[in-house]
Amino acid sequence: MNSDQLRRLFARALSASLASPLLLTGCGSGDISLEGYTSPTCDNGRLSVRGLSPATQTDFVAMKLIADLYTTPRQQTLVSSGTPCETATQPVACNAELEALSSEEGFRSRCDPDCYAFYLVTTRGDAVEAHTSQEALQAFLGDIDTSQEALLQVFAGGYDLSCTELEKGAVKANADGTFNVVASKGFACGEGSNLTQYLLEVTPSGEVHVKQTRILERGTKGCTVGRRPAGLRSDGSIACADELGQHFALIAHLEEASITAFLRLRDELALHGAAVELQQAALRSALDEVAHTEVCGRLARRHGATPARAVVAPLPPRPLNEVALDNAVEGCVRETYGALLAHHQALHAEDDEVREAMVRIAEDETRHADLSWAIDRWAVERLPSAEQEAVRAARQRAVAALREEVSAPTDAALLRALGLPEPEVAVAMVDLLSRELWN
Repeated sequence: MNSDQLRRLFARALSASLASPLLLTGCGSGDISLEGYTSPTCDNGRLSVRGLSPATQTDFVAMKLIADLYTTPRQQTLVSSGTPCETATQPVACNAELEALSSEEGFRSRCDPDCYAFYLVTTRGDAVEAHTSQEALQAFLGDIDTSQEALLQVFAGGYDLSCTELEKGAVKANADGTFNVVASKGFACGEGSNLTQYLLEVTPSGEVHVKQTRILERGTKGCTVGRRPAGLRSDGSIACADELGQHFALIAHLEEASITAFLRLRDELALHGAAVELQQAALRSALDEVAHTEVCGRLARRHGATPARAVVAPLPPRPLNEVALDNAVEGCVRETYGALLAHHQALHAEDDEVREAMVRIAEDETRHADLSWAIDRWAVERLPSAEQEAVRAARQRAVAALREEVSAPTDAALLRALGLPEPEVAVAMVDLLSRELWN
């Protein structure tokens, strides 16, 4: 896949997107009444696992985080309840098994920008179990008959729950045995995306139904344009009344972060013996991102916003398989879609300056996507078969996460100004890339 082939594929995707039906999204836009709701039970700012009434009682339950999911997974216990191995007949062996337990699969997996997932660990007698999917979680919980179980079901389904703000995290038991939960969704992608409030109904059987939605904040997260570096510690959020200013400040923030990503990539390519042409292309991409940062910063300041500086933690050079995994997610998926998105903006933005800026950025991002696929070809053939399969799996998970991100409701006026596609059109574009490229 080279730049010319990508351009032809992008042209097909843009043509197909124009034929996609525009469907109504959302379920109403009125305020959601919070009368009678209470905040979730939390421990140290995390959703607690206290207050569960599982199908089979346990001695101990903990929620664990898998960090760096598709590179070198790290396990971290977030919250717990009960006493580990309390009724075990062989407590030493039980605790040793619990200590050694880990998983590379979990529910609520996502990448923004680092990839992670969650799972539950339980002990009952001598049995130590990991519940690593939403189906396994549902089987463990059985009937949803407590508020905390309803909240956990919503959390596992990918919704965010605040411990302190009722409008972003609240629960109420209903007389019919169901629970109402107020949650939110938002993403690190800044193509005019929204932080959306959801009113959800959780049934005793664990089904989650959307009853109402309301946009809380517009354009408050990052952007798909640009390669996000591992170790990104800032989210680029700023206070600005002008939505366009806020949007471009966030894009400028991630474009600046992409400079570090490409410089780090150049060094890693050299370390692992890549051709000089690939190293030079990575350096040129870093210089492109310097120009993109300046352009987007100028657009942000035009609308009264000053971009926040990107903060990226220094990291040691990664082994080749981690470079390939990161490139598959950030380059072959997110950067490739970002290039297509920039072409869409270059064609459709109502704002003249935005349209002109995106013409340049679209061409640069297409070359960056071409570089990503060249690195993929070079790196993957040097990996053993198991690591090659891990790269393919990471790419497919990133595609699924991207599809979910672009499908959220967005503000029509902001989309028109920026030339961004409606959610249904964005999904159609992702699906075409999925069929023609990512699969």
